[in-house]
Amino acid sequence: MYATVEDVEKRCGCSLSLDEIDWCRSLLEDAAVIVDTYGRNASDDAKKVVSCNMVVRMIRNNTDQDVPIGASQGTISALGYSQTWSLGSGSAGELYLTKLDKKILGCGNRIAFSGPFVED
Repeated sequence: MYATVEDVEKRCGCSLSLDEIDWCRSLLEDAAVIVDTYGRNASDDAKKVVSCNMVVRMIRNNTDQDVPIGASQGTISALGYSQTWSLGSGSAGELYLTKLDKKILGCGNRIAFSGPFVED
């Protein structure tokens, strides 16, 4: 793991419950796998920032906030009970990397990220 539960709490600006702490640790482990897949050669600081970003999005999407984190468009109606959200990248309920996360890891907006003549 590149980030700790305390790092996530600082970024969220809240204290997590005991159940949320266990969930957060599990998310941080999963985020580390995803981060390593995209940014194996990124710095530890970059991996920490991206891991925190991913987990904070997930935690905030599962709270009782009015607008999900990562929503690019939204619609709210009143008496017709309508509510629609469009998520920019990824979706609620999964860990995902944004374009910024990929840039931080050093793999965003490249035409060819790896090839037969590229050394890892």
